[in-house]
Amino acid sequence: MPNMMGQGQPMGPAQGMMMAATGYVAGRGLLGGLFRHPLVMLAAGIAAGYYIHKHQDELVQMLSKASGMGKDFLLQQKENLADLVEEAKEKEAQPGGDAQG
Repeated sequence: MPNMMGQGQPMGPAQGMMMAATGYVAGRGLLGGLFRHPLVMLAAGIAAGYYIHKHQDELVQMLSKASGMGKDFLLQQKENLADLVEEAKEKEAQPGGDAQG
């Protein structure tokens, strides 16, 4: 007699994977179509706009802080690169010093 799920017998891993894949594909098709619906997109745009308008000051502060942190990081990396180039030039300038470590 074939293995039926409702009879208390454990189902194999292959059957479980097939059921999960089927559920994933079915859910993706339903939700994918729902998320592409024009009214859902309009509602999402309205909600995002409301949230941005409501928290505008905090968002501006957060973005300016992140921008400042990015600038600091780039300046630090530029300084590190200049130090490495300086060390390489010093090694080349030493008498009898090859660039070998």
